[in-house]
Amino acid sequence: MLKDSATDSLHGAPAGFEHDAFVHAGDEDFVPRAAAFVREGQAAGETIVAVLPPERIAVLRDALGPAGDAVQFADMTVAGGNPARLIPFWRGILEQHPGPVRGLGEPAYPGRGPAAYDEVLLHEALSDIAFATDRSFRLCCAYETSVGIDPTASHAGADALAEKAFRTRLDDVPDRAERWEFGPGELGEVRQWLSGQAASHGVSRDRLDDLSLALHEICTNSIRFGGGRGTLAVWIADGALICDVTDRGRIEDLLVGRVLPPLDGLGGRGVWLANQLCDLAQLRSGDDFTQVRLHTRLR
Repeated sequence: MLKDSATDSLHGAPAGFEHDAFVHAGDEDFVPRAAAFVREGQAAGETIVAVLPPERIAVLRDALGPAGDAVQFADMTVAGGNPARLIPFWRGILEQHPGPVRGLGEPAYPGRGPAAYDEVLLHEALSDIAFATDRSFRLCCAYETSVGIDPTASHAGADALAEKAFRTRLDDVPDRAERWEFGPGELGEVRQWLSGQAASHGVSRDRLDDLSLALHEICTNSIRFGGGRGTLAVWIADGALICDVTDRGRIEDLLVGRVLPPLDGLGGRGVWLANQLCDLAQLRSGDDFTQVRLHTRLR
């Protein structure tokens, strides 16, 4: 359950998984609260994993002293640069450690863009669903006041919050975007067109290869599951090349792309790959639409 560690105000998650949060004003406020959370877990014999931005790792290590050697640290800008990778990250930790696990994270670290903060909020709600039955997992997330996110705000519950966010379209595609309507037999042309767009904006060869593979998978999903056709829009914003794919399909599974689908499963692998290959991936799906927006940094 997501609650503020100071006020214990419930976020409405199912019983079992403990999901805590606290708001801090910077390192001087963060360090004592985070260190106390870690030491409490160490005293209880729990595995401690801290996923934080590099500068936050440095100050927490310093505060913990020798006790910090027993903490597993991971760089949030890598593990959770795309917030959709965090549920698989934590699932991997739980599989490695059968005993109680105490996690500390800062997914909404300063410097992210608005789209990434939106995905952090969706991730937080989906975490309560993904780990609802994991009674040996406690996760505490820190939020700096400067990012403008209040995790203690009243919500209707994790399920309802995630459902509402997932079923709501993303912001409109800007008028300046280049658009391409595609269908069966046109995916090669789509990739060629994207290559020209990306090259003209300075996207590196390696990053273009990743984006091309991710986009191919998403466009293939549109053809297979979204009515046989789709619309691709491409534009530049906030230092990234953005590709938006929409079709008329509907995805039921709120955790699609955050749980590795079985090899013999139908669908889901394209979204998983997009989450691994892109700097940020956003997915929304409602009664008559599915929308996937891929962000690739220009530099």
